[in-house]
Amino acid sequence: MSAKTDAPKTSTDYSKTLYLPQTEFPMRAGLPTSEPKMLARWQEIDLYGKLRETAKGKPKFVLHDGPPYANGNIHIGHALNKILKDVVTKSQQMLGFDSNYVPGWDCHGLPIEWKIEEENYRSKGKTKPNFKDGAAMIA
Repeated sequence: MSAKTDAPKTSTDYSKTLYLPQTEFPMRAGLPTSEPKMLARWQEIDLYGKLRETAKGKPKFVLHDGPPYANGNIHIGHALNKILKDVVTKSQQMLGFDSNYVPGWDCHGLPIEWKIEEENYRSKGKTKPNFKDGAAMIA
């Protein structure tokens, strides 16, 4: 049950009491329109190629990332992981290193195992113990 009051319902507009600067900048920097233009410009001038070219001969910093975690649903921890690695790699580039990020794509050895199974196990009728020997040859 709510209490009944006789107080008048008033609404005060405080926007006139605040100094809110006016700006020509679009809200959120107009990213839906400006970002594709920026990316197209960077591709046009081959910005990444120039970055790699100027880094030649400098001390190397290479971040070899492990394979993506293929089990379970993606969550904010995955994003944080990639963002931190990106920040580290780019900061090393700005510190004067030839910095390179090498993503991992071997999801727990599954592509190698599938290739061995396809070429050797199924087609030649080999047993599972012999199957493991083939993994060492391909890897």
